Amino acid sequence: MFIIKKRYYLIIQNIKDINLIKIKKHNKFVIIYRNFDKKQNIAELQNFRTECRAKFVKFFVANDIKLASLLNADGLYLSAYNKSLKPLHLKNKFEIIGSAHNLKEIYLKQKQGCNQILLSKLFIVDYKITDQTLGIVKFNKLLMQISNKLIPLGGIKSSNLNKLKVVNSSGFALFSEVKKKPAKIFSRLF
Repeated sequence: MFIIKKRYYLIIQNIKDINLIKIKKHNKFVIIYRNFDKKQNIAELQNFRTECRAKFVKFFVANDIKLASLLNADGLYLSAYNKSLKPLHLKNKFEIIGSAHNLKEIYLKQKQGCNQILLSKLFIVDYKITDQTLGIVKFNKLLMQISNKLIPLGGIKSSNLNKLKVVNSSGFALFSEVKKKPAKIFSRLF
């Protein structure tokens, strides 16, 4: 069964994590390139950015304004660990997406000027099982109280994808599932 939302946010650490050929829906996908390795092949990234444009996929770069400008990205992604309130001097009209784990971080991301906020953890995740999760009811309450800018992230797998039908957000974000089971998850989205 397919999950229909306005936007699907795919967080990748390597451009080889995703095959753009499978993307057939226009203006639905946002790829967030979040690479912690400072050794990046700019030519490969520019080619990937060109492919994203051809497929009408928005491309965001995490926490690196210079790289985002160099690649002429659609926007900037500010991770939850980016706590700076220093004004961003953006040459282009970047859209800004942030991520948060709690209410305090949501308010910080609003102050940083984020258009969308990825809120983690909706479901139980594999890497920190002891951490508290929001669940669908709490997420929907936050969405009504805080802002309709919230996008669920964390623990979203092919096994619980159908539960997203009752989440009132306009989209959802995937991180680890993109790397682990790309064929299975993409067959449900494309």
